[in-house]
Amino acid sequence: MHTDSPARQDIGIDPATPPVYDPFSWELHENPYPVYAWMRENAPVYRNEERDFWALSRHADVLFALRHPKLFSNRNGISLEAELWNPEAYKTSFFLAMDPPEHGQLRTLVSGGFTARHVTHQEERIRKMARERLLPLLEQGEFDFAGDYAAALPNDIVCDMVGIPAADWDLIRADTDMLNMRGDGEEERPAASVQAALRLASYFVSHVTELRRSPGEDLTSHLLDVRVKGEPLSDSEIVAFLFLLITAGNESTGKVIGNAWYHGWLHPDVKRAGLDHRPGDWTMETLRYDSASQMVARLVTEDTVLHDVVLPAGSRVALLPASGNRDRRVFEDPDRYDLDRDTSQLISFGHGPHYCLGAALAKLEIKIALEEIGSLISDYDIDLTYARRVHSPHQRGFAVLPTSVTLRDKPRGPSAA
Repeated sequence: MHTDSPARQDIGIDPATPPVYDPFSWELHENPYPVYAWMRENAPVYRNEERDFWALSRHADVLFALRHPKLFSNRNGISLEAELWNPEAYKTSFFLAMDPPEHGQLRTLVSGGFTARHVTHQEERIRKMARERLLPLLEQGEFDFAGDYAAALPNDIVCDMVGIPAADWDLIRADTDMLNMRGDGEEERPAASVQAALRLASYFVSHVTELRRSPGEDLTSHLLDVRVKGEPLSDSEIVAFLFLLITAGNESTGKVIGNAWYHGWLHPDVKRAGLDHRPGDWTMETLRYDSASQMVARLVTEDTVLHDVVLPAGSRVALLPASGNRDRRVFEDPDRYDLDRDTSQLISFGHGPHYCLGAALAKLEIKIALEEIGSLISDYDIDLTYARRVHSPHQRGFAVLPTSVTLRDKPRGPSAA
């Protein structure tokens, strides 16, 4: 990801010139939704010849692909970048780069920690961590909402889950933030991103080694004891899982929190309702309207026909859940940000066997983050002049979101209890 361009609200589409969908384009990152709308109506099976991939933008088509992992396989990973798209993607993405049944066998090893029941029991811990991040920021009156709160909180939670010492949480987040940075139109990672990946790998190897000597009650220590077909997981497999959990567990969640904050600022009625009594609805409509998760890649395993277009076996296909969430065939007036909307059909967390393992945790984290700050402030403002978006082919959100707040005369809600 990269953070050098200012945020903008609109990118116009010239009706006489078909737009180019290029997930590596910084211009697209500023606002991809007009391009998605054109694709849904004019090229639901879109072809990018230069980068050699197809893209599916309609809700029904994305859902079909997610539900049929034999046709739309994860075995080459979920990234279009040449360096990440290969049959050994599982070495860095663990079970995310596997298909059933192997995928399910490994996912089951950790799924118990992410059930809705287990996540509910984590609520007070999450609230406590939210307050610890939030209170010093509110004393300042002005702070970077994206970096200092929205991104920090999910990172704290997932690092704590896997047993990383609190003193290292901010270092882990700094390197995680750099993993997906790209130059404008570039697929290859810049040197800073490569170095961040190497630092994380080295840290995770040391972390696993230390826990083998002195295990704790954390998720990483649990993985040291599990067996797959009678064999323990290797250190490299556990390190791959840590990469998966920490990158997936803090990137998307933090960006959704920031996106909710931004859209609340754009829509004063939403801001008032969200701060006062509707953080849950604020969370869910943001997940639909402006999800952090924009694109995931799949490998087509057989010739497949959609909308009279043949997707040849061996093709790369980009699935666009963020576009599907704006499909008028499913959501009425989809470009309206509406807290009263039925969001039950959103596909921000995927579907089928690869439905996001941490979905329940992410929704709770987002809701609590918004609820806790809403209990302590009555209003806020954003200085968009200094806001910066990330630049990633997969993730949409803010790297910097300068915010000033007005404190409530008397705190209310959970924080006041």
